[in-house]
Amino acid sequence: MKIRSLIRAALLMAATTNAFAATYTLPVGTDTVIGEVQKVVAMHEDTLLDIGRRYGVGYEEIVAANPGVNAWVPGAGTEVVIPSRYILPEGPREGIVVSLSEHRLFYFPPHKAGEAAVVRTYPISVGRMDWHTPLGLTRIVNKREKPIWYPPESVRKEHAADGRPLPKAVPPGPDNPLGEYAMRLGIPGGAYLIHGTNRPSGVGMQVTHGCVRMFPEDIKELYPMVPVNTPVRLVDQPYKMGWRGDELFMEVHTPLEGTDSAEAHSLTNITKLLVGATQDRAVVIDWAKAERTFESASGIPEPVMLHPASTVQVIDGGN
Repeated sequence: MKIRSLIRAALLMAATTNAFAATYTLPVGTDTVIGEVQKVVAMHEDTLLDIGRRYGVGYEEIVAANPGVNAWVPGAGTEVVIPSRYILPEGPREGIVVSLSEHRLFYFPPHKAGEAAVVRTYPISVGRMDWHTPLGLTRIVNKREKPIWYPPESVRKEHAADGRPLPKAVPPGPDNPLGEYAMRLGIPGGAYLIHGTNRPSGVGMQVTHGCVRMFPEDIKELYPMVPVNTPVRLVDQPYKMGWRGDELFMEVHTPLEGTDSAEAHSLTNITKLLVGATQDRAVVIDWAKAERTFESASGIPEPVMLHPASTVQVIDGGN
């Protein structure tokens, strides 16, 4: 029994430290859906955060995809949905795209001749209600390994008011919230970064001071791939429509707190998008399923046509 526990612990450690980004071949033509939903079986010692990290999924994503499952004690044998199907964000497929409501970063590496174009995707944390991550087009202006953190004066005042004073500079090490790698964005009026973290349990939440936070293993993988001057688009698309072949998918996320997205987050507006997405095709929308997808806001792209066909990959995580 003890040997079996040790083996499982070793497998868990290996899965966590080797959980790199999912890489997908870019679809061609009008297709925008990548990946497939998976299901795994929780072990006794698992939390949803553990499982999510192993499969490249952040907190909000894994919780939204598993309503009714206890995030901290899902229980041995519980089937857990991994929301690893995505609709690509609207816009050019180049550089980095940060999709805020989705809590996800997409990286489109430069296409190499003779090779298929790909996209890599990672879970992220974004700015909380009073420290929004800005929207718009920018670029990576510099990169730093083992960065020193210079907390903005506003952040230092906030910490001081909470009885947690900060120094003017935090050196590299376990107390540095930037982790081991940081890439600065060229956004005026603030030090906005894509960086690692010393608190990986918060990845996938709306908790930062405006920066984009990644798992340590993810930023370690992404950092050397991304040169200075790489374009970065920050978008907020809480709902998306996308095609895979002749099948239409709809993806719905809960809007970020404190943003204007909630005003547009209505079934009426989504209905307009669905009608617009199908105006050039002879298809029939399953409106009951579209409404259920909207109401659940699971973040999982769901087929919303009559007689849809979807694929679910089942993985037994307990064996």
